[in-house]
Amino acid sequence: MPEPGAADEHGPVPHDELVAQVWRELTSFVTDSRDAWRRTVVAETGLPFSRIRVLKRLRNGPLTITEIAHAATIDAPAASVAVSDLESAGYVVREPSSSDRRRKEVRITDAGREVLQTVWDVDDPAPDVLTTASTVELELLHTMFTRSPGRA
Repeated sequence: MPEPGAADEHGPVPHDELVAQVWRELTSFVTDSRDAWRRTVVAETGLPFSRIRVLKRLRNGPLTITEIAHAATIDAPAASVAVSDLESAGYVVREPSSSDRRRKEVRITDAGREVLQTVWDVDDPAPDVLTTASTVELELLHTMFTRSPGRA
């Protein structure tokens, strides 16, 4: 991948193109690096990873089905099915919204929080590219990702 401001065979790489390249590489790297962890999480919890993703979105407070769908990047029918499965298992409950009694919100239960604790307890060692990075490189990454708006 070219360095920022670097040129390829056609001249300088435009900023937007470089952003897109970095994003593709980063998402691919993270996804590929976590396959073993995801398999272990599924084995330890007995839940499909799609249900874990929904539980994780609820850890900071209740959400509507629409909000869950948006946060988990799934459609509303898939979110509804996931919530029904989690509700049947006792990991979430649907309750009337405190701000609008006509709306239902989904809240994680103590049992659901126990599932999330199991997820957090699964060993997820950093890949070699991070363990071999310099302190300066790690600090740069840390700064970039902790200043990022909208982190969930």
